[in-house]
Amino acid sequence: MTEFSTADVERLLLEATTSRSRVVKNRLASIWMWGALVVAIIPLALVIGYVVVKGAGQLSAQWFTQDLPTITRKPGGGMGPAIVGTLLITSAAALMAVPLGILGAVYLNEYGGNGRTARIIRFMADVMTGVPSIVMGLFVYTVWTLTFGLSGFGGALALGCLMLPIVIRSTEEMLRLVPDELRQGSYALGNRKWRTILTVVLPAAFGGITSGVMLAIARAAGETAPLVFTIGAARNLNLDIFSGPTTALSVQIFGNAQTPFPAAQDRAWGAALTLVGIVFLLTIFARVVAARVARRHST
Repeated sequence: MTEFSTADVERLLLEATTSRSRVVKNRLASIWMWGALVVAIIPLALVIGYVVVKGAGQLSAQWFTQDLPTITRKPGGGMGPAIVGTLLITSAAALMAVPLGILGAVYLNEYGGNGRTARIIRFMADVMTGVPSIVMGLFVYTVWTLTFGLSGFGGALALGCLMLPIVIRSTEEMLRLVPDELRQGSYALGNRKWRTILTVVLPAAFGGITSGVMLAIARAAGETAPLVFTIGAARNLNLDIFSGPTTALSVQIFGNAQTPFPAAQDRAWGAALTLVGIVFLLTIFARVVAARVARRHST
């Protein structure tokens, strides 16, 4: 006699009680879903594969440590100053935009509600999301750079302004997904609202908040137009973010890609691959941290 497992019995019961039209609709939806996934993955795989093929030959120990070459058309040199500049500028922008964006989202979802101030903040965040990056660069150039000169901090200000609305809107959406039962349970234990937000709401939404933050950082790390106006151009390493011109990978990609020299174009591909690798490593790190926080919160 044939023995059936619990899973087999449940599957047979489901098939027997499900109408044929629902089965057909389910299969069509599955085909549509997998087709959309393939359509999205194929161009992404082609782009990443092409960047890897074109830029992998440039990567070496000297690539990450040496200064930029003085003569653009000659081969050699590295992207050390651009890599460090990208990390410094993006980190400074994240330090300004991420805490402010999370605090703004907490206010909108937990305190502001549908009040007038909250509606104004949401409207301004939506407007800032649609502002072209070159306009943000010109704004920071007028407000900051003309007064204090070229510096990495000016670039960080421009990138921070681009990151801020993304962090606000994505964090607010994640906070909305936190069940109200968690808040009510915390209130029932005698916790105040600020403690409930800090120990219950934010940890529950940490994974989604991390995804929004990484999306904002990935956009900021690849921006070129704001940095052209604010950080200048430097070939040597500058660790002082508040003084003197510096450089970044996105600026080097833009500058080297538009020259007719093969060596410069090869460096542009190498810089593009390096930038993709940095964003990829940061994303993995953020996912690991988010998974650990979620695991600790669930226990």
